[in-house]
Amino acid sequence: MSKFFFMGRPDVMGKYDQKGFSPKRNEKMGSKLHPLSLVVNSEARKLEIEEIISNHKLFASIELNLEGEEDINELEFALNKPKTQVVDKMPERNAPCLCGSGKKYKKCCG
Repeated sequence: MSKFFFMGRPDVMGKYDQKGFSPKRNEKMGSKLHPLSLVVNSEARKLEIEEIISNHKLFASIELNLEGEEDINELEFALNKPKTQVVDKMPERNAPCLCGSGKKYKKCCG
Protein backbone atom coordinates (compact mmCIF):
# COMPACT_ATOMS: atom_id res chain seq x y z
CA MET A 1 0.00 0.00 0.00
CA SER A 2 1.29 3.45 -0.89
CA LYS A 3 2.28 5.87 1.82
CA PHE A 4 -0.13 8.48 0.42
CA PHE A 5 -3.27 6.43 1.12
CA PHE A 6 -4.99 5.88 4.42
CA MET A 7 -8.01 3.57 4.55
CA GLY A 8 -8.63 3.91 0.81
CA ARG A 9 -8.46 7.73 0.71
CA PRO A 10 -5.47 9.83 -0.30
CA ASP A 11 -3.75 11.38 2.71
CA VAL A 12 -2.23 14.37 0.93
CA MET A 13 -2.40 16.85 3.78
CA GLY A 14 -1.00 14.53 6.43
CA LYS A 15 -1.33 15.85 9.95
CA TYR A 16 -2.57 19.27 8.87
CA ASP A 17 -3.98 20.37 12.23
CA GLN A 18 -0.77 19.77 14.13
CA LYS A 19 1.55 22.02 12.11
CA GLY A 20 1.73 25.62 11.01
CA PHE A 21 0.78 28.93 12.50
CA SER A 22 -1.48 28.83 15.53
CA PRO A 23 -2.31 32.26 16.96
CA LYS A 24 -3.17 32.48 20.63
CA ARG A 25 -6.72 33.72 20.14
CA ASN A 26 -7.80 33.07 23.71
CA GLU A 27 -5.17 35.41 25.14
CA LYS A 28 -6.78 38.81 25.47
CA MET A 29 -4.25 41.56 26.11
CA GLY A 30 -5.12 43.59 29.19
CA SER A 31 -6.77 40.74 31.09
CA LYS A 32 -5.70 39.36 34.48
CA LEU A 33 -3.84 36.48 32.85
CA HIS A 34 -2.10 38.67 30.24
CA PRO A 35 -1.66 42.21 31.61
CA LEU A 36 -0.24 45.02 29.54
CA SER A 37 3.41 45.87 30.25
CA LEU A 38 3.95 49.63 30.19
CA VAL A 39 6.94 51.88 30.94
CA VAL A 40 6.45 55.53 31.99
CA ASN A 41 8.82 58.40 32.84
CA SER A 42 7.19 60.15 35.80
CA GLU A 43 4.91 59.50 38.74
CA ALA A 44 2.31 61.95 37.36
CA ARG A 45 2.22 60.08 34.03
CA LYS A 46 1.85 56.80 35.92
CA LEU A 47 -1.25 58.16 37.68
CA GLU A 48 -2.72 59.27 34.32
CA ILE A 49 -2.16 55.83 32.80
CA GLU A 50 -3.66 54.09 35.86
CA GLU A 51 -6.77 56.25 35.50
CA ILE A 52 -7.10 55.36 31.80
CA ILE A 53 -6.64 51.67 32.59
CA SER A 54 -9.27 51.72 35.34
CA ASN A 55 -11.77 53.55 33.07
CA HIS A 56 -11.42 50.88 30.38
CA LYS A 57 -11.36 47.98 32.89
CA LEU A 58 -7.94 46.72 31.78
CA PHE A 59 -5.05 45.26 33.75
CA ALA A 60 -1.45 46.39 33.38
CA SER A 61 1.92 46.27 35.05
CA ILE A 62 3.37 49.78 34.99
CA GLU A 63 7.11 50.25 35.42
CA LEU A 64 8.52 53.63 36.42
CA ASN A 65 11.78 54.37 34.54
CA LEU A 66 12.97 57.94 35.05
CA GLU A 67 15.86 57.77 32.57
CA GLY A 68 14.42 55.64 29.75
CA GLU A 69 11.83 56.32 27.08
CA GLU A 70 8.10 55.94 27.61
CA ASP A 71 6.59 52.81 26.08
CA ILE A 72 2.78 52.60 26.09
CA ASN A 73 2.32 50.96 22.66
CA GLU A 74 0.38 48.01 24.10
CA LEU A 75 -2.12 50.38 25.74
CA GLU A 76 -2.61 52.32 22.50
CA PHE A 77 -3.17 49.07 20.62
CA ALA A 78 -5.72 47.86 23.20
CA LEU A 79 -7.66 51.15 23.09
CA ASN A 80 -7.58 51.72 19.30
CA LYS A 81 -8.83 48.47 17.84
CA PRO A 82 -9.19 48.54 14.05
CA LYS A 83 -12.70 48.78 12.66
CA THR A 84 -14.06 46.47 9.99
CA GLN A 85 -14.30 48.15 6.60
CA VAL A 86 -17.65 47.86 4.87
CA VAL A 87 -17.70 48.14 1.08
CA ASP A 88 -20.91 49.00 -0.76
CA LYS A 89 -22.00 46.31 -3.17
CA MET A 90 -21.75 47.21 -6.84
CA PRO A 91 -25.07 46.99 -8.67
CA GLU A 92 -25.48 44.22 -11.20
CA ARG A 93 -25.44 45.04 -14.88
CA ASN A 94 -29.20 44.82 -15.37
CA ALA A 95 -30.14 46.59 -12.13
CA PRO A 96 -31.41 50.18 -12.31
CA CYS A 97 -28.65 52.79 -12.14
CA LEU A 98 -27.88 54.41 -8.81
CA CYS A 99 -27.78 57.92 -10.25
CA GLY A 100 -31.57 57.89 -10.75
CA SER A 101 -31.64 58.20 -14.54
CA GLY A 102 -33.99 55.21 -14.93
CA LYS A 103 -31.60 53.41 -17.30
CA LYS A 104 -29.91 50.11 -16.63
CA TYR A 105 -26.57 50.37 -14.87
CA LYS A 106 -24.70 48.85 -17.84
CA LYS A 107 -26.03 51.55 -20.23
CA CYS A 108 -25.61 54.50 -17.88
CA CYS A 109 -22.71 54.50 -15.42
CA GLY A 110 -21.28 51.00 -15.92
